[in-house]
Amino acid sequence: MSQHRASRPRFRRRSAIAVSALAVLGGVVAVGLPSASADQPAARPNAKVQRSLDDLVRDNGFPAALASVRDEKGHTRNYTAGVGDRAKKRSKVPVDGQIRIASTTKLYTSTVVLQLVGEGRIGLDTTVETYLPGLVRGDGIDGRNITVRQLLQHTSGLPNYTETMPKLSEWQHTFVDDYDLLDMAFKAKASFPPGKGWEYSNTNYTLAGLIVQKVTGRPIGEEITDRIIEPLRLRHTYWPGEGEQTIRERHPHGYGFDTPGGPLFDATELDPSWGGAAGQLIARPSDVNRFLTALMDGKLLKPAQLEEMRTTVETKGLHDGWRYGLGIVEMSLSCGGVAWGHGGDFDGYENRNGVTDEGRSATVAVTALPSTLEAAEAVNSALDTALCTR
Repeated sequence: MSQHRASRPRFRRRSAIAVSALAVLGGVVAVGLPSASADQPAARPNAKVQRSLDDLVRDNGFPAALASVRDEKGHTRNYTAGVGDRAKKRSKVPVDGQIRIASTTKLYTSTVVLQLVGEGRIGLDTTVETYLPGLVRGDGIDGRNITVRQLLQHTSGLPNYTETMPKLSEWQHTFVDDYDLLDMAFKAKASFPPGKGWEYSNTNYTLAGLIVQKVTGRPIGEEITDRIIEPLRLRHTYWPGEGEQTIRERHPHGYGFDTPGGPLFDATELDPSWGGAAGQLIARPSDVNRFLTALMDGKLLKPAQLEEMRTTVETKGLHDGWRYGLGIVEMSLSCGGVAWGHGGDFDGYENRNGVTDEGRSATVAVTALPSTLEAAEAVNSALDTALCTR
């Protein structure tokens, strides 16, 4: 696999901005209003961004779409399309509503691991066995041969526990712990020897979360809260408590299916323990943008660790031209340059997000997983539009 290191982001130092918004015209167009703590006005609405959300609903079968776009000066604009609750046909989509951000959580988990690397408490090239002795064993699976770096970069070869998950209607309200997820994963054979390939596996981040817990004595959700959410004042981001199946703030309903293309049913309430360190967080899109901006602006990681995060390898199964770092995706843009982020898919919600080196950030979300490749590409395209359209 080829590797390359990204140049240091060229961000200006600036204060964090929280923006709320008020929906008008049936929840299709949103007019942004600054919150009491904001020091920048809202950006002007962009017709291309709005049309891209309308297309997601009209042409791709998503019940709703929402987006938050933050420009280089910190001006934010929020957009919506579709209906927030299919049981209420005229239900407005909550502007900047909370969603399950799913695998975007990996970027938060990786950030905590890299903070601990910077503190000298975790070694990127130290084996998993050092922190979790005897835990990682299976057919072709041995924690003595897998490093922390390989977990974060999906080059460990560990099988993905989600490949053996039951259908949504069977697990929606079932609690599992990390060791249940590992048991599911280690029933399968390793995909390849550590360091000899790339394959996306949620199991990597289950183990990363357990390493954080072993080193700090506290669970990964608490460390993410203490080290990221509270310092950045991400007031609309949280780690759900054990057994907490609802979404706390205003939110669009999310919809799932047992088979792609099958009937949609309400999956808003579910047990998120199946995500864990790989996908449990809930946030508003605007909070995701603030996190991405702070991360790339060097407010969460030391320069050496941020450089490690942005050192990428070729991938298999992601969008063409995308590369993977340590919990972060490098995405080529149609307008030139790249964006940095990490999308997420969890039954009920999908989001794609990114921030450019110039400081423009965007998060686009839909309220069901795509059932076709065309629908998935449409979400990626909507993010590209949000990041490229001025």
